Amino acid sequence: MTPVVRFDAFTKAFGETVAVKDLSFEVAAGRVVGLVGPNGAGKSTSLRGLLGLVRPTSGSATVFGGPYSALTDPARRVGVSMDGVGINPAHSGRRHLTVYARAIGLPDSRVDEVLELTGVADAANRRLRGWSTGMRQRLGLATALLGDPDLLVLDEPTNGLDPEGVRWLRTFLRDQAAAGRTVLLSSHMLAELENTVDDIAIINRGVLFVGELSSLVSDGARLEERFFDLLTKPALAGVGASGEGSNAQTDPQ
Repeated sequence: MTPVVRFDAFTKAFGETVAVKDLSFEVAAGRVVGLVGPNGAGKSTSLRGLLGLVRPTSGSATVFGGPYSALTDPARRVGVSMDGVGINPAHSGRRHLTVYARAIGLPDSRVDEVLELTGVADAANRRLRGWSTGMRQRLGLATALLGDPDLLVLDEPTNGLDPEGVRWLRTFLRDQAAAGRTVLLSSHMLAELENTVDDIAIINRGVLFVGELSSLVSDGARLEERFFDLLTKPALAGVGASGEGSNAQTDPQ
């Protein structure tokens, strides 16, 4: 079966700086997968490469078996919430979503649906300049959901969320997977990921571990402990139990 997401020796250099090197792993349908690593590990670069926002120096990153640019109706296949997707602070939340919905040929009624789904319907008519960071995160998720996509790609979706918002997001993402959708998210909140993801990809430019979360913490260790073990003890790096088809490896640099 074709994986929903596949990184195949994905490498991206910016001049002399190698942001990601030989990144290889797959994401299967219906899974919630966490992409984690220290600052500068290449998480955002990898997600941007997957979405065609940066071109790889070598290797490839594909969705549904091909490049993102080849999708005929991308908003209905892939929903994205990522820093750098601009908002107009003078617009209301409803206006922001309506612009996106009409751009991809959706009725205004879909705006009401995603406002309710993400819990920001009560603030929909307020200008975005007055929204908190957490509310804007929910708006980003609402934007990603407009096309009812098969895959959600979320870059640090818990940033700015209060504890209630983090708990809500955890339940929401698990519900998305239960409905057959796939979620790939980057996050630095390791304790929260333990309660959210099925699979984990730990990277530091290259892959240190990819597989089922349960296989990484099967001896009762916490994800945080294993994360730092992998960063400081490269000999431990490798592919987990669900890493078939992946070529996990450490970055020799």
